[in-house]
Amino acid sequence: MMTSLFSVFDPSTSIISSSLSLNWSSMILGFLCIPLLFWFIPSRLSTIWIFINKTLHYEFKTLLGVDNKGTSSIFIPLFLFLLFNNFLGLFPYIFTSSSHLIMTLSLALPLWMSFMIFGWIKNTNHMFAHLMPQGTPPLLMPFMVCIESISNMIRPGTLAIRLAANMIAGHLLLTLLGSTGPSLSIIPTSFLIITQIALLLLESAVAIIQAYVFTILITLYASEVK
Repeated sequence: MMTSLFSVFDPSTSIISSSLSLNWSSMILGFLCIPLLFWFIPSRLSTIWIFINKTLHYEFKTLLGVDNKGTSSIFIPLFLFLLFNNFLGLFPYIFTSSSHLIMTLSLALPLWMSFMIFGWIKNTNHMFAHLMPQGTPPLLMPFMVCIESISNMIRPGTLAIRLAANMIAGHLLLTLLGSTGPSLSIIPTSFLIITQIALLLLESAVAIIQAYVFTILITLYASEVK
């Protein structure tokens, strides 16, 4: 069973049994935030949902260009999926799936690889042009090709590490500060609670920002393969 908040980072921990791990099932808990009546009856919730989808669509459309052919429909669910998982990780004793590289890399690597394969097959000259920035001196051309190739290859890793590191750092800080509470007197505990609330608000902002940054960077990588 879970003995501390650090257990939410352990994929093998389970509430029911040590042989049956249900932690990764927390990734689908976001669907519980969307009641069934949402799909049938127009409400304020559906209005907010449509507004968010339209805003994200126009944002991704600007990055992808006018002729995106519905490509934004890939990135909007990705953003909402990350947003739900990041927020669920803020609740105590709920497994934080977005803090694990196996989850973030599973999102970044297939998308990046599909864009690269599509770009090199359909638009080879354009992909070669990206390896050589305009105005590069002839002497530096071989080095620039190596640098651009390496920077392109590490993109999925940097995406995955950025999201996982930002999500786990705040959680650990909240846990470490909270563990000192029982040993403090009333006045320091009051300041500790205020600090914890401020950090929780900061982590809520980080949850939104990191989901947005991950999706925007993937969108920028997709726009380069045209």
